[in-house]
Amino acid sequence: MFRNYLLTAWKVFMRRKLFTAINMLCIVLTLVVLMVVTALLQNTFYPTGVEGKSERFVQMILMESSHSTKNNRRNGLFGYKVIDQYLKPLQGKGGVEAVSATLFPQSVSVYQEGRVSEVMMRRVDAEYWKILDFKLLAGRLPTADDDAQGRMVAVVNASTARRLFPGLPYLDQKVTVGGQVFTVIGVVEDALHLNAYADIWTPITTLPSTEYKGQMYGMFTVMVLGRTAADLPAIKQQLLSVARSVPSDDPKRFDRNLFWGDSKLEVFARQLTSSRAEDAGVGKLLTAIVVLMLLFMALPALNLVNLNVGRIMERSSEIGVRKAFGATSAQLVAQLVLENVLLCLAGGAVGLLAAAGVLWWLEGSGLIPYLQVDFNLAVFGYGLLITLVFGVLSGVIPAWKMSRLAPVQALKGTA
Repeated sequence: MFRNYLLTAWKVFMRRKLFTAINMLCIVLTLVVLMVVTALLQNTFYPTGVEGKSERFVQMILMESSHSTKNNRRNGLFGYKVIDQYLKPLQGKGGVEAVSATLFPQSVSVYQEGRVSEVMMRRVDAEYWKILDFKLLAGRLPTADDDAQGRMVAVVNASTARRLFPGLPYLDQKVTVGGQVFTVIGVVEDALHLNAYADIWTPITTLPSTEYKGQMYGMFTVMVLGRTAADLPAIKQQLLSVARSVPSDDPKRFDRNLFWGDSKLEVFARQLTSSRAEDAGVGKLLTAIVVLMLLFMALPALNLVNLNVGRIMERSSEIGVRKAFGATSAQLVAQLVLENVLLCLAGGAVGLLAAAGVLWWLEGSGLIPYLQVDFNLAVFGYGLLITLVFGVLSGVIPAWKMSRLAPVQALKGTA
């Protein structure tokens, strides 16, 4: 029977080639958009590449101060004093392997022999290089001793090295940033991930002023690496406990502090939803994403429903004959939905190739610096699932409607 369904579907598709081509185009365009978005999201949140340990670490972007009786509230990035006095001491305790302080990348001008280049610079500590898995191409990475001594050393990525030192050896080159001269000691592979993105990295201790060391609020973010992924729930609770022990720098206005250890997805959700819950509102965010994807699929699906109704109406006499000879509504629905799913799967195959082409173009165009997307089996699986949902959504309504026709009406074509 299944073979007969396939042969019938093929005949139907070939009967009106233009009609089939329009259906295919609609399916391909929809799936390309969905699969490109899925691939980018999967690449962002799945532990891979330089952030391959992300299932073992949590991040802290903001800390919050409030008052138990007054309506006072303050949010901001971490000051180094909180990190140094309350978070760094956690290393080696309760499953915590490393605690890293970093600054967000900032645009700076690099001066070289009359040339000025704009690059993104990030200041980090030595633990940063232990948490993220940068691929070292040449030289070495900064050490704890470099931090302690405040050595003016820098690491650059491969693209920046080629841009700043064309035709020259990269190591031991000098770069001047804001009046400070750094020596390049290492070159790493390009990386786009949220915590890794930068063109050049230097130690925190090379900041021009040491004023940052006494600040409760400042310009730092924190990563905390657990020994195993199973340690993270306990580490999150430990961080909440530490937050409550941090004294306020202005007790009259604020008498308690709060910060959360979040996964990459939870960081994203907390920023979007402004949630103060321990789960960061991840459930709400995922629900919103699924609803948006369904709405995006619903518009072309409704269009396909109309096209499918018209296509199926042409087959009313065939449906009438089959019903007259005993075909049940379930059998007719199964056949008509199968035909639509087959068309969607064919469109999905083309869409997968087109999505891979779009991602390849995005990687090479430079629109998103250092973008490298793994179009892997997981993305293929998501694409297949999206295709099947799309096929069922656009096929089940016209199939159900036509299967309920009375044989006489169907044969007369008066449906």
